[in-house]
Amino acid sequence: MSTPGVISGGFLDDAEEEAGQHLTTLDGWRQFLAEKPAAPRMISAREYAMLAPAEQELNDEARLDHHAQLLVVATSTVRHTVTCGRRLVLLNRHAISARRGLIVSGPAGTGKTIAITQLGRSHELLDRARHPQRTERIPVLYITVPPAATARMVAAEFARFLRIPVRRTWNMTDITEAVVGVCTDARTGLILVDELHNISLTSRHGAEVADTLKYFSERISATFVYAGISIENSTLLSGTRGAQIAGRFTLIPTHPFPYGSEWKGLVAALEQTLLLRQHTLGTLTKLDRYLHDRTGGMIGSLSHQIRGAAIDAILTGTEKITRESLAAIPLDYTSENPGASQQTGLTK
Repeated sequence: MSTPGVISGGFLDDAEEEAGQHLTTLDGWRQFLAEKPAAPRMISAREYAMLAPAEQELNDEARLDHHAQLLVVATSTVRHTVTCGRRLVLLNRHAISARRGLIVSGPAGTGKTIAITQLGRSHELLDRARHPQRTERIPVLYITVPPAATARMVAAEFARFLRIPVRRTWNMTDITEAVVGVCTDARTGLILVDELHNISLTSRHGAEVADTLKYFSERISATFVYAGISIENSTLLSGTRGAQIAGRFTLIPTHPFPYGSEWKGLVAALEQTLLLRQHTLGTLTKLDRYLHDRTGGMIGSLSHQIRGAAIDAILTGTEKITRESLAAIPLDYTSENPGASQQTGLTK
């Protein structure tokens, strides 16, 4: 198994929880794609001591910001999702109907949003390279399904991303036709729909949302990619509507990482990004078993723990991460309570 690398220009930003807050607008999506500033230059303790207090504070703030935005690690799940997504986009390019799609499904905190947004990033950057002067193109559309969503709410999310002002007098047909028109003109080729678990086919509204997504997939010449929690165990793949989804979509499961070479590579890749003056490289790799036991193999929890310990190291002036400082970082409820996933019906 290859050692995970770091994806240039992409930032984690607790993507499982925060990505949808800004990626669901065209401006936010384009900001996500923009090149990020280079990491601040690492200076020695002697150089730091020679700085004026204001300059020391600026250096600390730059490093705090850096550790709040650790780079996305190219895990096997991310690579597999990007490969499968790219393949489907090519296969769907000349399809008239029955285009095939992708579902990324797994427990919370296993990197689903990271995987699909990295697929979107790869697709859009490739489209820009092929059409450098066509700034009117919108290659990728990203939405999240709101809780207790109705068909109109989901259609409005499409419109909001595309900057289409939805008037109160508009009915569903008005919204959908506007969305289809803009996607067609803007050559949208990939549509990412996150938080799919918010749809339940046992309710009328949920069934209508599923029908709306199916209608969009028939009218828009794009590859649809869904992501959600434990979709294979939900009602979304059962019944007549579910059978249509199951028959057209490939499912990529995400899961906690087992303790092994890839986990060790994840820890090493994250440690390489640290900017702490007293930290000895290799400290975290020696603690990779402890980190796995503490986080349950969840990449989201691993990132949170390392970033939190790095921030504490700067704030306290210790400038290094130890087992004790890692233990001081409170994690999510599931990681702190290993039996919680079974109690809530999630599979670890």
